Amino acid sequence: MQSSPFNFRRATIWIGRLVLGGIFVYAGFSKLVFPNTHLWPMFVLRFSLSMNISSFAQQVESYKMISPDASQLVAHILPFVEIVLGLLLLIGWRLRIWAIIVTFVMLGFLTVVSRAYLLHMDINCGCFATPEPISLKKIAEDGALSALALLTTIFAFIEARKPHPWSAPEKA
Repeated sequence: MQSSPFNFRRATIWIGRLVLGGIFVYAGFSKLVFPNTHLWPMFVLRFSLSMNISSFAQQVESYKMISPDASQLVAHILPFVEIVLGLLLLIGWRLRIWAIIVTFVMLGFLTVVSRAYLLHMDINCGCFATPEPISLKKIAEDGALSALALLTTIFAFIEARKPHPWSAPEKA
């Protein structure tokens, strides 16, 4: 049975690709480029890429889940991974693969932020390179984005099994 060109699943896939892809690109870009906010009085460091990455490494380390060396590794890799995953979601090439990875990344973010909130850690999220404290609002945001990523993944697999609505019908 051929699926409709416009249905709830396809709309959810498009919304998921645009929202999650845009957020991932913006989050990765902001970690690399936006000014280092806790060193704000030192204006000369404002646009230093290495200072922004080291600031992000301190935010990763503040979660107290990995060693300082691992925090440095995560801080150097995660912004680029977020940008690449976001662009791949926006492009839509091999969507099912990238949607699975984005779902696991979002569930990981949700787990880490929830853990920090439950342990009453007074730290910044580090999501968009802005000093945003972890709160129930942040957990709700991560939960909603995780749910959107999961729905996008599930619906991408369901829609891949059906013939494309604009393809020529098969002759009997």
